[in-house]
Amino acid sequence: MNEFRHTSRLDFSPQQVYDWHLRAGAFPRLVPPWAPVRLLEGAPTIEEGSLRRLGLGPGPLQTHWVALHRDFEPGRQFVDEQLHGPFSSWVHTHRFEPEQDGCRLDDRIEYRFPLGLPLAPLFRPELERMFFYRHQRTRRDLERHQGVAPFKVAISGASGLIGSGLAAFLQGGSHEVLSLVRHQPANDHEVRWLPDTDTAALEGVEAVVHLAGESVAGLWTRARKSRILESRRQGTLTLCRALAQLKKPPRVLVCASAVGYYGHRGEQLLDETSPSGDGFLAEVCRHWEEATEPARAAGIRVVNLRIGVVLTPAGGALGAMFLPFWLGLGAVVGSGQQYLSWISHDDLIGLIHHALVNEELEGPVNAVGPEPVTQAEFASTLGRVLRRPVLARAPEWLLRLVLGEASAIVLESTRVLPRRAVASGFSFYSRDLESALRWELGRP
Repeated sequence: MNEFRHTSRLDFSPQQVYDWHLRAGAFPRLVPPWAPVRLLEGAPTIEEGSLRRLGLGPGPLQTHWVALHRDFEPGRQFVDEQLHGPFSSWVHTHRFEPEQDGCRLDDRIEYRFPLGLPLAPLFRPELERMFFYRHQRTRRDLERHQGVAPFKVAISGASGLIGSGLAAFLQGGSHEVLSLVRHQPANDHEVRWLPDTDTAALEGVEAVVHLAGESVAGLWTRARKSRILESRRQGTLTLCRALAQLKKPPRVLVCASAVGYYGHRGEQLLDETSPSGDGFLAEVCRHWEEATEPARAAGIRVVNLRIGVVLTPAGGALGAMFLPFWLGLGAVVGSGQQYLSWISHDDLIGLIHHALVNEELEGPVNAVGPEPVTQAEFASTLGRVLRRPVLARAPEWLLRLVLGEASAIVLESTRVLPRRAVASGFSFYSRDLESALRWELGRP
């Protein structure tokens, strides 16, 4: 039998930490972004005797894990045991011990490999990596939630890369989260909302986060550009008109926008007072933000988050770059001198939450990290974090040939600073690119 143990001291009571682990949202928050783990069956919360079936691994290589939750001691302990899965046995005991006005979080795992194979020395580094992340995740989320009273929030685009993480984070803070969907609801957290006919689904909501919109990835045909623009302009306008018609409108709307608002600006430092630029992306962002006006006119506090490149291996730009860089095939894009304004997925979720609860924050807010970098610096840093060389270069002419107008996404330079976020008291966990990549990729 092998044993693994990881402990951390947290500045929260054992009851607070225990309660967070049992809430809906805790499981997806504790799964590292690099780990291909999905909840296939089971309730979002856990209790004595509850079962969960998980999918481990990508696509056709996926294996199943069935876990039983038992031995609950309120405020102090619970255990999960593998009933079916890749190990001969696996028992994970979660302990929450009082310690000096805080809590000692103690994870202990007893496990055995099939056929008694002596694989523990190879497996232990992965456990260390995973549980470092889990304990830091617990600490970070509890810090973000501290002192915030629960409220009811609706999210459009809740199944997306940002929305799914945001929904789980908010559920971990005891907030009531409603996902606005157009299909028949699949669970109690989904609400069917038909934009042209239905406003009743939004009654009683205290806050709204609007993230839905056509992806900008891929070739920009005329039809595609129309969908990209109209999904943001018309979709946002319809939602805001509906919010304005409610008997009791929500107190705040946080609506996505993008740093594309500023256009191609070279080395110029940009903040929320900088004018909009030229090009298709800038045009889209202007229409996107203007479409929130009906909500603002109805007295709703509106925050337009101008989001930069969101870093997570679960998808988006970093998700697409990870494999080539890990294989040693990473490349500098174009001249490499164009600026890239990035933000970690973790900090973006924290900033959306900050915008929801900070009553003084209104209007455009740049959702980017404090230190934008050139594309060459980004490639070099990612290569260093992954311990891989970056020897290739993707020439600008080739990208324009392959991507056409959409090459603007990777070739245009936007050097943006988060002045309003910082001035409002928001704290970034990842202030520089290397710390963001190490956190999101599990490479401390």
